[in-house]
Order: sequence, then C-alpha cells, then structure tokens
Amino acid sequence: MSQSIRAHLFISGRVQGVGYRFATVDTASQLGLSGWVRNLPDGRVEAVFEGVQEVVEEMIRWCHQGPPAATVKDVVVEYEKPEGLNRFEVRRFE
Repeated sequence: MSQSIRAHLFISGRVQGVGYRFATVDTASQLGLSGWVRNLPDGRVEAVFEGVQEVVEEMIRWCHQGPPAATVKDVVVEYEKPEGLNRFEVRRFE
C-alpha cells in the first residue's frame, strides 16, 4: 500500500470568484482525497490535500489549471506530515 502524503498549496492568479474552490472540492472528492480549500484575503486560494502520493500529485497538476474561468499564475507546494483528515471541505478564513 502506498504511503499517504500531505500537500499544502497556495494558488495565485485569478482564482477567486471563478468557482475555483467548488471545482477543487469536486475534483478532490472524485479522486478520493481528504483536505480542505479556502479563499485568502490577499486573493489567493489555500488548499490541503491528503492521500496516496500519485493521486495528490495528480491534484497538484490540476491546481495549475483549475476550472475554465480561472487564470492560475503560480502554485506554491509545501509537503507536511499528514493529519489523517477524513473528508474534503471548503473552509472559511478566520
């Protein structure tokens, strides 16, 4: 069985108000990933994906494109220790 990994992403560009979060939820859920996605006050989207490495990497590749209305300029990826999340959700910035 493959090792579970966690990727923490910061996505910049035209990624708010274009359905990016909801497309991320749909895509991550279809792939069987756990984690969350949220808008940041500075216009970026922040996301965390946990799952099998190959699937997480596939999701990261998707984030470089995003949904059709998005224009992704940059994706910063940091790998962290998985927390064992068990679903994928939209979070609000506190």
